[in-house]
Amino acid sequence: MVFNASLILQALVNGVLMGSIYALVGIGLALIFGVMNIVNFAHGSLMMAAMYLSYWLFVSLKVDPYLSMLATIPFLFFFGLLIQRWLIERVIDAKHSIQILLTVGLSLFLDNLAMALFTPDFRAISVSYQTASLVLGGIIISYPQLIAFLLALGLTFALYLFIKKTMTGKAIRATSVEKEGAILVGIDTRRIHYLTFGIGSACVGAAGAAVLPFFYCSPNVGYAFVIPAFVVVVLGGMGNFWATLVGGLIVGVAESLGAIFVPGSLKQMVMFIIFVLVLFFKPRGLFSK
Repeated sequence: MVFNASLILQALVNGVLMGSIYALVGIGLALIFGVMNIVNFAHGSLMMAAMYLSYWLFVSLKVDPYLSMLATIPFLFFFGLLIQRWLIERVIDAKHSIQILLTVGLSLFLDNLAMALFTPDFRAISVSYQTASLVLGGIIISYPQLIAFLLALGLTFALYLFIKKTMTGKAIRATSVEKEGAILVGIDTRRIHYLTFGIGSACVGAAGAAVLPFFYCSPNVGYAFVIPAFVVVVLGGMGNFWATLVGGLIVGVAESLGAIFVPGSLKQMVMFIIFVLVLFFKPRGLFSK
């Protein structure tokens, strides 16, 4: 099979655009794990909830999906607070197996609730700019994907500034590095846990609305994003925003190129090969020190 350079370049561009979404989802996942040591398997289901919220806002009130972020981000933030308060807080010091069972159970509950409420049917929206694109040197850049890419980068940078420059962000970092030390200097780590889970959930609240103009919505759609997000977290390593962003771009490009070189059903194989190699040779992440 012969592949021309323009086809590969197009795949690279598509991979970078999609990789930014994986990075945004992965940053939320890494933040929760880095601060609370919780592997949140319900992360994808929370993104599914954001996508349905954005979908129904569009269908019922004609709210543009990108504008609906003003609703999905705070909704998922407060939903995350409730989950932390009533579920995660009860197992925060339990064994990892208990924590995993809880988040997997929460994921199954949310997915099946969505299936009961909205049926298993795939849903999609149609916006006026859905087919609009920018052509540069023969490379087609979809406007919805480009907007999602820019929003993901902007939100990642804003979150980076929040974590690095604000007192609350410094308290989050202190709790992540040394929880007991943070308590000794007067940081309310319980409050930090609430904020962390809320912020991590808000990340998928943004990602869910960002992908809706060019991606389907269904009760199981979260798996399409949370599995690559786990790979992103492993590639980037914990605690480094920009490494996680680069990891997301790597995963997006690997998946996009995989769709060219292998059959469509196996397009994620390249991503998982990279994942396994990193686990073998750089288990702390490609960019860890």
